[in-house]
Amino acid sequence: MVGEIDQSSDYAYVNGKKLRKGYTTGTCATAASVAAAQMILEQDLVERVLVRTASGQDVWMQVEDAWFDGDRARAAIRKDGGDDADATHGLLIYAYFRLDRKNTPITIEGGIGVGRITQKGMPLAVGMAAINPTPRRMIEESLRSLLGSDFGGHVEIVVPEGEEVAKLTYNSRLGIEGGISILGTTGIVNPMSEDSWKAAISLELSMLYQQGYRSVVLVPGNYGEAFVRKHFSISPHLIVNMSNFVGHILKEVQRIGFTKVLLVGHMGKFVKIAAGVFSTHSKDADARMETLVANLALLGAPLPLLREIDACLTTEAAGDLIEQAGYQHLYQVLVDKIQQRCLRLVKNRKPEVQIDVVLFASRTGYLASTEPLEYLQKEWQ
Repeated sequence: MVGEIDQSSDYAYVNGKKLRKGYTTGTCATAASVAAAQMILEQDLVERVLVRTASGQDVWMQVEDAWFDGDRARAAIRKDGGDDADATHGLLIYAYFRLDRKNTPITIEGGIGVGRITQKGMPLAVGMAAINPTPRRMIEESLRSLLGSDFGGHVEIVVPEGEEVAKLTYNSRLGIEGGISILGTTGIVNPMSEDSWKAAISLELSMLYQQGYRSVVLVPGNYGEAFVRKHFSISPHLIVNMSNFVGHILKEVQRIGFTKVLLVGHMGKFVKIAAGVFSTHSKDADARMETLVANLALLGAPLPLLREIDACLTTEAAGDLIEQAGYQHLYQVLVDKIQQRCLRLVKNRKPEVQIDVVLFASRTGYLASTEPLEYLQKEWQ
């Protein structure tokens, strides 16, 4: 393990599984900064460094590619995501530190592989390096604790592979260009945690709102986004990927202040919403066939068809049977129920939110919508 913390804090239990925790890019950047400064003060190479995370845990981390020369030093920490490894797992996070032997401030900058803020709405100003406030604070506090009040210095965080890896992250949607973000509010990565994902979506929504938008298109993934791009003349940055967090994001949309929402999704995901399931990941619920069977039964479908649908493994397979039996009007029933469920979720709160829904399938394409597709295409130009 790259870092070592108290044994009882090394792991989290998720769904009965013992999973190893990891460390944020912010913790890695802090550790690299401390290691570089320590080498200058001691004029000796450092192999391991002790750093305190934002949540107050002490962590020993292994130093790589260490170098120093007088009042300059370089150190790298390898990002370890634990059992919740993401795109940044395994990256080397470098800190280049220059000591100032005067009572000067500690300045922090981002170099190669660290993204730049290009849009308003982030917790940092446009043009700044994407080193979030908590990592900035932890780097400065850790260095100040080490240097005392007599010295200052400048630290530059560099991630050599950051620009390429950033293409696999959410950064481009947040207007962060040229590299990854240095993140972390606690400094520890909890395995299987969805909180950071939800926070990134909320941040994207907040940015759109601050830029003056009051309407947003929500899709559960790439298929939904591709459908919108093909059938609607909508600016791509108005399309927000809500993943499986339908209920949470609808509430966030309302909290932030949006008044108009278009939900566009594949039947395999959205049919669950018709049954009142607002977290659509398979680990939380799978009511797809049950919902199809129940609504087909209400439409008078014969028992043999219901049994065939119930035995299907995918909604695409069920869709073939529904089409063969001539029950395509089921899809209008479903989108209307999805709309009703969503409106019920946000009712009695302000602002009032207008919600429309478009349902599609992979093979057959468009299935149904709460308003005619041509009307929605004009309204969402």
